[in-house]
Amino acid sequence: MEILITICARGGSKGIPGKNIKLLNGIPLIAYTIQIAKRFAEKHTAVIGISTDDLEIKRVAEESGISTDYLRPVHLATDRAGKIDTIVDVMHYYETKFDKTFDYVLDLDVTSPLRTLEDLEHAFEQLKLDTQAMNLFSVNHAARNPYFNMVEKKDSGYYGLVKNEEVVLSRQTAPQVYDLNASFYFYKSEFFKKDYKTVFTEKTLIYLTPHLCFDLDHLIDFEFLDFLLSENKLEFQIWM
Repeated sequence: MEILITICARGGSKGIPGKNIKLLNGIPLIAYTIQIAKRFAEKHTAVIGISTDDLEIKRVAEESGISTDYLRPVHLATDRAGKIDTIVDVMHYYETKFDKTFDYVLDLDVTSPLRTLEDLEHAFEQLKLDTQAMNLFSVNHAARNPYFNMVEKKDSGYYGLVKNEEVVLSRQTAPQVYDLNASFYFYKSEFFKKDYKTVFTEKTLIYLTPHLCFDLDHLIDFEFLDFLLSENKLEFQIWM
């Protein structure tokens, strides 16, 4: 069983400048993802591939223990480039380099580092057990529900529930929905043969993260997580 772990870290972040290598509790953000990738790779004899267009990110990754001679092409280094296309490009690079075909790809998002090795192991087993599934991604319970308290503008020009096919009178009776927390994504090789452009397929699984997990989109997110780590407020252990 051949596994590739991809860590995609584009330069030029607009929301948080230098986000991928910004210090989080004194450690470059990308180092959190690299360290857990190394732990998973050691157990499964996986290859770790860094995908970046930024030489400074590449340097920090090397200092954190992962070096690469791959450099992301310019057309995949914009904020409009699709993540799947980015993964496919680096996957093909490593397949050619090592003359092998990967059975699974695990993509770890640098900007959502609150994951544990136990999360990855449980999610991987879940995907392997379902022979029909194409992929799996991590989620949390959603804070808002489109059946109960999320609205959108309708064709009439007025506003109503996003999902109004049925009457829902309380949050507790609304259908369960989830937020993608962008932490990790597992793909079977069949997923890439189907040429999907998003993570959503007719045979997609989720892994419900049993602890706090969120993406670092804004500076306040970064400051909040820095506080949680520096003050030892998390109720679980990540790679440290």
